[in-house]
Amino acid sequence: MKACCLKLSMSLVILEDGVMEFSVIENLVLEREAILRLGCFAAVFVVMCLWEIAAPRRPLSVSKLQRWTHNIGLLILNSLVLRLLFPAAAVGVAYTAAVGGWGIFNQLALPYWLEVVVAVLVLDLAIYLQHLMMHRVPLLWRLHRVHHADLDIDMTTGSRFHTLEIVVSMLIKWGVIILLGPSLLAVLVFETLLSGMAVFNHANVSLPLKLDRLLRLLLITPDVHRVHHSILRRETNSNYGFNLSIWDRAFGTYIDQPEKGHSAMTIGIPEFRDPEQVDRLPGMLKLPFVGKS
Repeated sequence: MKACCLKLSMSLVILEDGVMEFSVIENLVLEREAILRLGCFAAVFVVMCLWEIAAPRRPLSVSKLQRWTHNIGLLILNSLVLRLLFPAAAVGVAYTAAVGGWGIFNQLALPYWLEVVVAVLVLDLAIYLQHLMMHRVPLLWRLHRVHHADLDIDMTTGSRFHTLEIVVSMLIKWGVIILLGPSLLAVLVFETLLSGMAVFNHANVSLPLKLDRLLRLLLITPDVHRVHHSILRRETNSNYGFNLSIWDRAFGTYIDQPEKGHSAMTIGIPEFRDPEQVDRLPGMLKLPFVGKS
């Protein structure tokens, strides 16, 4: 009994020391989370926008003005809905879990830096599994096909998701954060990577082949993710990762190159080819409710 009490006491001391040591970091994340995340996203957005103009990988079949107007319009709509339904962002949920002592990481005495690394990796795996589920569950695919119905793929495709899918994704994310109990910094790093990589790996940009081969050993490059937007079902059901390519390799869902090559491949879904239906905001919002799963 004394040994158990001593062990518990030592754990509390270690926990309290950890909190004191890193409270400055956690407080900074709480206070500046939105600014830090938005600043990083804006920087990536500007860089990729200029890159798409300077070195596009493929010609667009629908005008950039039309696509950007409606894709970004959907992004704005989704942002307003999220703010209304989920006033607490992912970092806020992580804070609630930390205060309540909820989640796996809040029960472990890992070094802070190691907990951040492991938590980011686990969260990235969770997004991979969620994406896989969006393809395998017919009802969820109805929502997710709004993302895939884009007739082209560029940086705005990374923010083109049906509002209902965004709500479902946020609920899943909240559940994963409560289950894991990751630190605030880990959640901020993950959220920043997720939004930045969504812009990067959907971008219509050319990378030098040697650089692409090197980066794809760890990361999802634009050429890797473009395969996932192929009209061919076998290719659509591959390359689910958003950030790290290791999950696709580990679970056998990785395809190196599209069958017809990046220049000749067709983007989108076979049964949805009308720009009025798939590249305009009203059509995108109706898309889950028409046709077959």
